[in-house]
Amino acid sequence: MRRRSRLTMVAGAGATILGLGAAVLTGPMSASADDGPRGAATATPIKHLVVIFGENVSFDHYFGTYPVAANKPGEPAFRAAKGTPSVNGLTGALLTNNPNSANPSRLGPDMALTCDQGHGYTQEQQAADHGLMDKFVQYTNNESCGAPDKSAPNLVMDYYDGNTVTGMWNYAQRFAMSDNSYGTTYGPSSPGAINVTSGNTYGAICGPASAVYGAPACSGFSATNLPAPTPGTSEAQGSGTMYSDADPAYDLCSYTQDGNSASRTIAMGGQNIGDLLDKSGVSWGWFQGGFSNPGYVPGKASSYNQAQVCQGSSTNVGGATIKDYNPHHEPFQFYRSTANPQHLPPSSVAMIGRQDQANHQYDLRDFWAAANSGHMPAVSYLKAPDVQDGHAGYSDPLDEQKFLVDTINRLQKLPSWSSTAVVLNYDDSDGWYDHQMGPVLNQSQTPLDALTGAGSCGTDTAKVFDGQQARCGFGPRLPMMVISPWAKTNYVDNTLSSQTSVVSFIEDNWLHGERIPGGSADTWGGSITNMFDFSHPHGARLFLNPTTGERVES
Repeated sequence: MRRRSRLTMVAGAGATILGLGAAVLTGPMSASADDGPRGAATATPIKHLVVIFGENVSFDHYFGTYPVAANKPGEPAFRAAKGTPSVNGLTGALLTNNPNSANPSRLGPDMALTCDQGHGYTQEQQAADHGLMDKFVQYTNNESCGAPDKSAPNLVMDYYDGNTVTGMWNYAQRFAMSDNSYGTTYGPSSPGAINVTSGNTYGAICGPASAVYGAPACSGFSATNLPAPTPGTSEAQGSGTMYSDADPAYDLCSYTQDGNSASRTIAMGGQNIGDLLDKSGVSWGWFQGGFSNPGYVPGKASSYNQAQVCQGSSTNVGGATIKDYNPHHEPFQFYRSTANPQHLPPSSVAMIGRQDQANHQYDLRDFWAAANSGHMPAVSYLKAPDVQDGHAGYSDPLDEQKFLVDTINRLQKLPSWSSTAVVLNYDDSDGWYDHQMGPVLNQSQTPLDALTGAGSCGTDTAKVFDGQQARCGFGPRLPMMVISPWAKTNYVDNTLSSQTSVVSFIEDNWLHGERIPGGSADTWGGSITNMFDFSHPHGARLFLNPTTGERVES
């Protein structure tokens, strides 16, 4: 087992980390024929990036015993290929004499539906306990909940193996994953979604004191009186930091579905990666399950019914009915410049990824309409409907696996696959146990912080990036995978990376290294490029069974 230092405070790391990625990127390459007019010169062979952004999983929760699975009778089997590398996971004393008050236990497929764990900004720091990683049971454990979710003693410590997250483990066999990737900061879903699209949770311009640190309350918004988006024009950056899960101010579902008043929503100022892509004319979009009404058909204007937006639902493996759309999982709806407040459909399938009334925010059905017609955007973020996003409490690894496998199977059948990279990443850890502490690249000293003591995530004020507080990070370790003909094969990357590494890759590949101003972690959040091999692509595709995760065709 590889063990890393428990707690590291780092300042001025941006240039060193950024250099890891820059060394891999080659000179500009022209757009290939299958990209058509949507293509743009890129620094690598990747012309299409598809980011699948899941919910609430720590690295150890899914990969702690990789590549060794229990292979109990009646469960999908997993047996690693010869020469499979090990990971910095759960071995030895971590399984039998853990520093926490309970040892980790294996969860099988019969325990796919479990209680949601505690995953607040402060809770997660308290669980980490100065880097000792020994207070998860005290601070993030939730072992009791109602059916169909299942309870278990000291549940927060537990993990799945290749007999439940079989598809994920099989993707790791063929492609590349990291065992040294982290949330850019501590905290729940909304901050994670902001970090994978802008790299900066600072800049909130409204919201309640319980959801934003240091920002005044909103006023004047309602479901029928939302400010119109202003493409290409960013709001002035605010003085608050998002650290909790309030809904976006520029989304009618925040008001009609969740019943918020204006003071219970958050707006973000400053810029995100969508603003930079718009400025450079690169096609892009965020595609989320349930964004439009249930009867919507891409390209058929009469199928759009705004009264039914936010009303779709699905059933999980336990039989529970779950709303499809979750406003606070949609990061671009926090920014006026990139929001589609009324969830308007694209003006045509050909305009998906381009600037029109949809303003780059779409239903998942729009992604497939574009992809199947040869109009896949250069950059696409995919967000599953809630029932398939992996979030404990309403989703689970089996429903998530179906979404992932169905999506990746379909992508591999497209002509554009030869120039596509899929990145799998997560918004937060849900508070699930992970034994590895990441380096603290950005310190913070607020009443919310607790990593190194009451009110502190480190004590050196010079290591608070741009003076922006309540951004303690790196946060918990999360899964990160690259699935692509250009990914290394059966490879475990140890290079330091984070959610914001996705932003940096986009900037380096399409935007000549341009960075988001105002304190984004894109300058110090690490690189994912070591998971690629741009000299030796492999043409073999991997098709899996979406129910079992087992291989059906290679």
